[in-house]
Amino acid sequence: MEKIGYIEIRITGSKGNLELTPENYDIRDIISILENAENLLYPGDKKDRPVISYSIEEGSVKHILKTSIQFIIGFNAIIGQVKDVRDIDFLDLSTAKAFENFQDTAIKKNYTFSIKTSLENTNEVKVDRTTRYYRTEAIWADAEFYFYGKVTNAGGKDKANIHIFTSELGTIRVQTPISFLEDYNENLLYKTLGIRTLGKQNSTTGEIDTTTLKFVELVDYQPKYDDLYLKELRDKARKSWLGQIDPDNWLKEIRGGYDA
Repeated sequence: MEKIGYIEIRITGSKGNLELTPENYDIRDIISILENAENLLYPGDKKDRPVISYSIEEGSVKHILKTSIQFIIGFNAIIGQVKDVRDIDFLDLSTAKAFENFQDTAIKKNYTFSIKTSLENTNEVKVDRTTRYYRTEAIWADAEFYFYGKVTNAGGKDKANIHIFTSELGTIRVQTPISFLEDYNENLLYKTLGIRTLGKQNSTTGEIDTTTLKFVELVDYQPKYDDLYLKELRDKARKSWLGQIDPDNWLKEIRGGYDA
């Protein structure tokens, strides 16, 4: 049976005159914690990740997230490094963003986050309004990107997006002006096309911050097999110097060269 461990995200603070407890902790805040915790544990592709179970406990509010012990061991090393260097630039993008989200909440609501694991002698990181767990802006530069793939969703009530499935990055979301989608006459859904975008890229690692992608234009993209074009190329080759070569003599010369 697989061994299980857990991470604990403890939040202390108050709501007005009331100490923070599970009873007055809003469900939207719980959803935010769950999303960030998943990114802490599994910053990459989450499709085949192990199960994460969840419980909430008193004191003030403790979020307990259980999963495979090997990922807990890896995460313990990460928070140890964060604690030592007090910096998150070395982290994967989604993990760094989770720390930034905790930092934002700590500043806005005067909460203190304590993050540790179930391991004996666990490392522990605290995030409060005095800490500054943010990525260095200088290493994230503006860049232009082209993505090619199948559109799986397009639209949005207030903020419109195009979702496109790519072979390199999976499904990415591109912020798109509502006016473009209103004026575009064709149905984009499930079409394979290219999108030119602007966004942020790590100048050291080359990693793309897919949350910053903004639509520029569609790109004409028709990846189809053109049999007629290939036939024309073959015909041209036969009429050139290749057409003057006798295959049998050519093979004899090659074999003779090896025999020699």
